[in-house]
Parts: sequence; structure tokens; C-alpha cells
Amino acid sequence: MNDYVFDSNWARAQDGADPLRKFRGEFLIPPHGDVEQTYLCGNSLGLQPRATRQALLDELDDWARLGVEGHVHGRHPWLPYHREVRDALAEIVGAEPSEVVAMNSLTVNLHLMMVSFYRPTRERHAILIERNAFPSDRHAVASQIAFHGYDPDEALIELDGEESGGTVSMAAIERALHQHGSRIALVLWPGVQYLTGQAFDLAAITKLAHAQRCTIGFDLAHAAGNIITNLHDSGCDFAAWCSYKYLNSGPGAVAGCFVHERHARENLPRFAGWWGHREDTRFQMRPGFDPTPGADGWQLSNPPIFALAPLRVSLEIFQRAGMQRLHQKSKKLTGYLDWLIRTQLNDVLEILTPAEPERRGAQLSVRVRHGREAGRSLFEYLVAHGVLGDWREPDVMRLSPAPLYNRFQDCFALAEAVQAWRNASA
Repeated sequence: MNDYVFDSNWARAQDGADPLRKFRGEFLIPPHGDVEQTYLCGNSLGLQPRATRQALLDELDDWARLGVEGHVHGRHPWLPYHREVRDALAEIVGAEPSEVVAMNSLTVNLHLMMVSFYRPTRERHAILIERNAFPSDRHAVASQIAFHGYDPDEALIELDGEESGGTVSMAAIERALHQHGSRIALVLWPGVQYLTGQAFDLAAITKLAHAQRCTIGFDLAHAAGNIITNLHDSGCDFAAWCSYKYLNSGPGAVAGCFVHERHARENLPRFAGWWGHREDTRFQMRPGFDPTPGADGWQLSNPPIFALAPLRVSLEIFQRAGMQRLHQKSKKLTGYLDWLIRTQLNDVLEILTPAEPERRGAQLSVRVRHGREAGRSLFEYLVAHGVLGDWREPDVMRLSPAPLYNRFQDCFALAEAVQAWRNASA
């Protein structure tokens, strides 16, 4: 779609013709005065589904009404609760149901995966990440390297973005693996890079890593619920993600984890907990650990019901909307925002995110051309006028039109607000 128009009536007409428009009504849009805020921050924290409150109240009521018997007699029994989100999670990330599990938080899951899949040796103990990785990822891999007795300054390979905007080409990834592959034990790469918004071809990177006999895992914090990941077909060894961004499950929501089925029955080293033990013998309370085949075998503790309930609600919405349909709408919405910035705001904003639709999701990272102070001024102006993106140091503003609840009108409102700031600053 390239016949975009800078016109509020045109944007309104696109929203009226959107087959997914009804889903916006299932979310609580934060207010700005007497109107709804223009919320473009779903890449940081997704909005609350209207059904979430009742889902939590239902669990509280079952606890009050049933006590411990809620484990088996609740409306959504607690013992098998994690299975209620399994199929929908698998659909969203493109996996077999046995390959996914909802548990813990993202960085905890990355550490658990590295216990199993980062097996350094004297000859092969390096980890490859991107230079501007999210700090938690860098902390995690550096601490794993040090835990195994190696020096992060030597063993942590950070690949610079060589493209304009700081993005990383496939050619650069291939060169890094060709140069360092013989000493790389693990590649940990993002599905979508948090700062630039660049989306990566997971299958292509997996193929390059495996060709060098490297294990590969993906951090899908900004990819799950945003782009089509096809984890199973990609062939990657593992992946982990959070659920509070595009998956709209609330601050600190339960995260997700993927382990490819080829590892389902391998006797891999792991940190074990009783909920990872085979379900049919778990309550026999034997001392030996017999892991459940598949991703479930990496669980540690009982499912956190009050944290899983919002995820269950959100995933039910995703199932009705359909990930493929959402992705198609996302490309149109982000394409419109990209077009508005390039044609109407090019003297103000520089886009860092790749222009090719297949190399991005529902996020554009932008930099104000007049420097950091002007960038902060614009960001604060937008917030004061009811347009919310987010700011990442030192000078990047991220704007994310999430297809479940954002509209063409939101993209148009952002452009109008930037124009108003430009005129006021002239």
C-alpha cells in the first residue's frame, strides 16, 4: 500500500474499513483530559484488555470460595493452568505446543536456557550479541561467561551496526560468524532490536550459526506478538520473551520460553524444580528428577495464577484476531507512520528503523535532527499534548502503532502534533 494521504478524513476512512477495528474497543485507552490519549507505546507496555479485571476477580473469588480446592475445582483449575495459554502462545510464536511454556520473567528464562545451552569449553566459550543489546541481556551473558570462569572482556563479542541508523546487515552477521565461529559457543540475538526497531530473519541467522556449530537462542521481547517468528521452522535452539509489551499482560507479566522439540528428550543440564518433573509422577514426591519432555521440563515452581490470568485473556484476543491478520494490519499502520515522517516531517525526524517492511515490526525509532535537547523538547511536548511514545537514551524516540488497538488516526495525530511543535519552535 503506497497511496497514503495526509488527511484526517482519509485516516478515519481507513479505520472505518479496518476488519480488525472492533478489537480496539476491548482495551482501556488511557485518557488525556476529556479525550483518549494517542498511545504509541505498546512496544514498552501494552494496554489493559477490558476483560482482565474480571479474570483476576474470578481467581480471587475462587480462592475465597474454594481455598486449596481451587487447584482442581476452580473455573480455571490452577494445577494445569499453564496449559490454558500453551496453544495460543504456540500459535503466536510459530511453535509446536510442547515447545512453549509460560513461566518466570524474561531474564530468568534466558539464564535458565543458558544453563542448558551455553556449554563453554576452553576452545569455544564466546557469546555473540549485538553491540547495543538491551542492558539486561548483556548483563545476563556477561555474568554467564564469568560464572564459567572466563573473561567477558575477551569472550563477549559485540557486533556493531554498520548500516545507517545503527542497524545490522545479514552480511555483517555472516562475517562475524565466519571470523569468530570456531570460538563461539552461543549466539544470543534479538528478534527485534529494542533500540532501532530492526527485525531479523531468524531462520537465516540460525542457519549461519549452526553452520559454525554454534548454539543459537533469540530474545523475542520486542518480537512476540509483533512479527511472524516461526520459531519451530527457524530451527533455533531456544527463545524467550516477555508478555507485557505486545502481549498486553500487564507490568512484570509472566514470560514465555521456547525449546525446540529436537531437545525435548535430551538429557541436558538444567536447573531443576518440582514443576518441571513429569506430571504423572510429580506428586509421588520422589527425590529423583525426571523432567517432563519439552519446554515444560524447564519449569521450576507452581504457575503464578494471578500473573497468568491476564496472559490468558490477552492470548484469547490474539486467537480471535489472528496473528497473520494483525501482522498485515501492522505493516499498513507502520507504513503510514513511516510515510508521514518521510513526507511531512523529514526536516524534523530521522528514521533509524529499516524502511523495508520485512525488516521491521510495529515500531519506528526516530531521532530529532536538531540534537538531543530538541528531541527531549519534542518528546515532552508530545506527552503534554496527549501523544505518548517512549524515550531511550541518549536521543531515540520510539513510536509503536500496535495493530490490536492503534489506528491510522493515531499516526495522523502524531504527525499533526510534531508539525505543531515545529511551528511553535520556529
